[in-house]
Amino acid sequence: MIPVTPIEADRPSELATDISERLTSAIREHLMSAFAPDNTKSLRAFSAPEAAELLGVSAQFLRKAHAEETLPEPADIRGGRRYYSVTELREARHILEATSRKKGRYLPGRRDGDKLQVWQLMNFKGGSSKSTTTIHLAHYLTLRGYKVLVMDLDPQGSLTSMCGISPEIEFDGLTMYDAIRYEDPVPLADVIQETYFPGLSLAPSRLMLSEFETESAVHSAPDQPFFTRIRSALEQVEADYDIVLMDSPPQLGFLTISGMAAATSLIVPLTPSMLDVSSTAQFMELVGAYMGVIEDAGAKLHYDNFRFLITRDEPTDVPSQQLTSFMRALFQDRVMSSTALKSTAISDATMLKQSIYEVVRSDMTRATYDRAKQSMDAVGLEIETMVQKAWGRS
Repeated sequence: MIPVTPIEADRPSELATDISERLTSAIREHLMSAFAPDNTKSLRAFSAPEAAELLGVSAQFLRKAHAEETLPEPADIRGGRRYYSVTELREARHILEATSRKKGRYLPGRRDGDKLQVWQLMNFKGGSSKSTTTIHLAHYLTLRGYKVLVMDLDPQGSLTSMCGISPEIEFDGLTMYDAIRYEDPVPLADVIQETYFPGLSLAPSRLMLSEFETESAVHSAPDQPFFTRIRSALEQVEADYDIVLMDSPPQLGFLTISGMAAATSLIVPLTPSMLDVSSTAQFMELVGAYMGVIEDAGAKLHYDNFRFLITRDEPTDVPSQQLTSFMRALFQDRVMSSTALKSTAISDATMLKQSIYEVVRSDMTRATYDRAKQSMDAVGLEIETMVQKAWGRS
């Protein structure tokens, strides 16, 4: 039960500790009932029309492929209707790719000579939807057939929770901290966990990751600079993935800067409010200064893309649209064409630690769901197009 007795303490430190203990206990109790550890998170099946859209084929093509036994029947058939798991969809991609005249039509990932795509989402303004955007991009790209790794660089572990691991309950496994710490780091492969979402892997986080900030101030040295830690860890697993997405903490510390040194592209999520735009201006001033410092220290920074993404976009809100237009006029194609809408569908999904891609359409108001999904599809497609362009494809 949540304690109802008044909180009293003689010292502020005792008061803060008591508040922390009570809140942690209450959160743990809630999570244990809502997201019990033995209730493993699972992914829904996708209907035949959804499967056809994800594979980039027509419903007629999909039916014909089953009739001709080119594709095996899915395990889940209800009332004559087919439902596909993500594993079955990924297997279908391999089968269709083998017979396709166009290389990469069904398997759009890396080929020989393509460099690993490492995308960092960063802004030190809280509430800019970094974690929400990261998980939606991860799910979109995985459903499109890419091998995706998400790295949670935020000690709060929001992305880790979205991937089905609750640091608040009983997770005590290896985290990103163990892979980038200065003393006896472990191989990143030992840290990475497969998620309930086939094709999506996770390098998890929990509060211990904040120790990297303290240790970097003490141990970073010319022979082992802090900004090489994440890049060096990634080099160990580079061949295993097409795309890496890094969710940064809401601050410009050693973790964020180390991520910048490892990234091949940067995305700065930004909500269209004057406070957030002003905050982002300060953030970018610091980013430029720190980039210069680590470049002078030997870091080689090169980004295929450096873009702003408008998040929590409200098309009917005139002031926010004016700010969006202001950003586009000022930075032109540095601002992504697509925006992430402010949507109750996305808010409701994230409350359940889900993305819009995990939600069944019939469980929501369909028009609201469709607008939200179309928005995140557009963001995902624009990122995917930039990835393909970085690999030298149109």
